Parts: sequence; structure tokens; C-alpha cells
Amino acid sequence: MQMPSGVHALVRRTHEERVMRALQENGAMSRGEIARVVGLSRTTLSEITGNLLQRGAIVVVDTDASRREGSGRPAERLALDPASAQFMGVDFGHRRVHVVVADAAHEVMVSGSVRYEDTATWGTRTELALDLVDRLSGEAGVHYGALQGIGIGVPGPYPAPEGAAWPRATTGTTVLRPAPEGVDVAFAERFDAPVIVDNNTRLAALAEAISGADSVADLVYVRLSDGVGGGLVVGGQLVTGSSGLAGELGHVTVEPAGRPCRCGKRGCLETVASVPGILAACWEFGLRLENLDDLAAAVRRAHPVVDRVLREAAGALGRVVGAATMMLNPAKVVIGGEITRLAPVLVEQVAATLAAEIFPTASAGPVVAAARLSDDDGAIGALAAVFHSSPLLARYPETADVKGRSDAPDSATEGAAHVRP
Repeated sequence: MQMPSGVHALVRRTHEERVMRALQENGAMSRGEIARVVGLSRTTLSEITGNLLQRGAIVVVDTDASRREGSGRPAERLALDPASAQFMGVDFGHRRVHVVVADAAHEVMVSGSVRYEDTATWGTRTELALDLVDRLSGEAGVHYGALQGIGIGVPGPYPAPEGAAWPRATTGTTVLRPAPEGVDVAFAERFDAPVIVDNNTRLAALAEAISGADSVADLVYVRLSDGVGGGLVVGGQLVTGSSGLAGELGHVTVEPAGRPCRCGKRGCLETVASVPGILAACWEFGLRLENLDDLAAAVRRAHPVVDRVLREAAGALGRVVGAATMMLNPAKVVIGGEITRLAPVLVEQVAATLAAEIFPTASAGPVVAAARLSDDDGAIGALAAVFHSSPLLARYPETADVKGRSDAPDSATEGAAHVRP
């Protein structure tokens, strides 16, 4: 009986992964050596290695002539192509997309970002992302012929509630949707690789939870950037909720009569603690800051308006995170995003709010820390999801080895992290 094409493709990918893992762990090997290690017949192995050679995932490096005893034709020795990308993580933010590409050893080979307007369509965002991927290939000399998987993070709840438009405009018209309108299909068709999609901030939470030596099973993650998002890890599980809304801390109301939010409500945390929200508050107090660079300069000058606005943002964030910690009792609260990097004092202020208003003793509260992974967080989380093939991330693995760039602060280069549910 002929094997269904879908099953055949899955089996082939499984065999390919086993072959590449053997080469990763043992270095250059002959086909006979590979066959013995992975337990495949010579016929099957010949088909698998032929396909991998054609796609550029592996290369012929030499023969075993110098070590061969007796007569006979020397056997070619195969090895992983160091220029072959194996995994890709893509993080679509409200105003920028970040791409991270990793090799078979899960080492980051190249990464980069490109910005767009927050009103950009998904078609435009996808085109810019694919252009970025091509540019990274040219700059770093990597190729994508052997990609095993692509993880994509998107803003807002994912999957979106059925029939819902997110965000909602106050006029009743749809501004844009978080669900990628053909993004997954575009990447799958372009690279002939499986694609998984989830909320980008949840993916960032995954990256933070499993990175480093001090991984935790219970964590609350908040990202302060062009928007405010969150991710919840409870009992070793990344929580999505019944319709993808779990962890949307940015849309908890903190000022009922506050500024309009992109979600259609008023006074959400996002209107207070995001980059646009903080810039708007500075304008209201007479300090006209146009962008993040202006805000960073004002922080360095210790401008009193910026100090006031950041303290108010930290207070609002602390109250929202405090409510989440009272319900979930996490071991750790992680705060990431651009605001945290230019004003690290905000993390201290949130910690002070938790200690003073939520918990009567400091020992009862969670550790509050800045994110480890900087701009890579969502894309690294997408990579982690692909590494372990968990489409909805219902449970992240007990061991994970996401290895960031050497210049990434406190990146996960310390080895495998262990999280047990």
C-alpha cells in the first residue's frame, strides 16, 4: 500500500533530522557510518542524503581514503554545511519585524530587524520580512535550502476569537487584524518548510522561561514596546486560554477615563506604559518628544516630566502585574521591551510597587527582573517553539537549548534549562 504523501513527507523530515543530528554530534561521517548510527537502510539513507546534498544542508568534505584498509573505492564523508540555515524565528511587532536564523546546533547565525508603520497591511509586513530574510542571507552568506521549520510571532491574541476583529477602531471599522493574513502560507510556500504561529509576547515569555540556568516553571512576562503584551507560564505550561487571550495584560483597564486604546476601549495599560503612551503623556505635560531617541535623551538628562511619566507608568504596571501575581503566584516577573532598556529604573519601581502594595513581606513576592534577550526575545521564543515542534505551545519541553548571540546579554549559552511541570 502506498504511503499517503503527507505521511511520507513527515517520515522523510524525521529521517533528515536524524541524519543531521548524527552529523552534528559526530562530525564528518561516511554514508555507512551514518546508516549504522541512525538505523536506516542504505537505500533509504542514499535517498535522504541525496536530497540533503541537493538542498545544501550537507556537503562532501573528503573521503576515508587515508583511514581505509584494503582495496575498494574510498567512501565520501559528509558533514553539515556551516552556511545552511535550519531554523527561522520571525517576530512581527506593531511597528517592526525581527528575524533570527539558527543552524542545526541551534546556534544563532544571523539576525536583523526592519521597521514599518503600525498601519501597514499584513501584505506589506510580509513583503518587508521576506526582503529582510533575503538581505540577511546575502550579508551573512547563509542559505535557506534546508530549513526544517519556521516559527512566527504575531501581535495581539492568537488565534483571534472567531468572528472578532482585533484591534477594533472606535469608529466601528477594522484597523488591522493580528491573525497573519497569509503570512504563514507565504513563508511555507517560499521556503517549503513547516510553519507554526503564536502570539509574539507569549513566545517571548517562553524564551525567558527556558533561558539561562535559573529557569522557572511559573512566570509572568510583560513587554513594553510599541504596544504592551504579556505571557503567562503556569506549572511549566505556557497558557493560551480558551480563545488566545491569556496574558493580554496590556488591555487591562488602569484609567477608565483615559486615552483611547487601539483595542477600542479607554485607559488600557497600553495607553500608559507603551512607547506611544509614554510619549503622549509627555506631550500632555508640555514636553514634546517625537520618538524613542528623544525619550532616551530626556531620561539621560533626568527630565522631571519624563521622571513623573515613567513613575506613573511603573505604578500602573505594578498594579496590573500585582493582580496577576496574586492570582498566579509566579516565582518570577520579567519585564522586557524598549522602555525597560532605556529606563531600567522602571523595573525597580515595579518591584517596589509589588513589595509595598501587594505583598506584606519581600520574601513573599516574586523576583522582578529585566528581560534577558532584548529584541531577540520573541524571535528566539519562536525558534524554541520550532525546535520542539509544539504548535500551540500547550507545554514547553523539559529541556531546551536556545543559544543566543554571544553579544546578547545573559543569553541562553549556559546550557540546557530544565523545567518540569
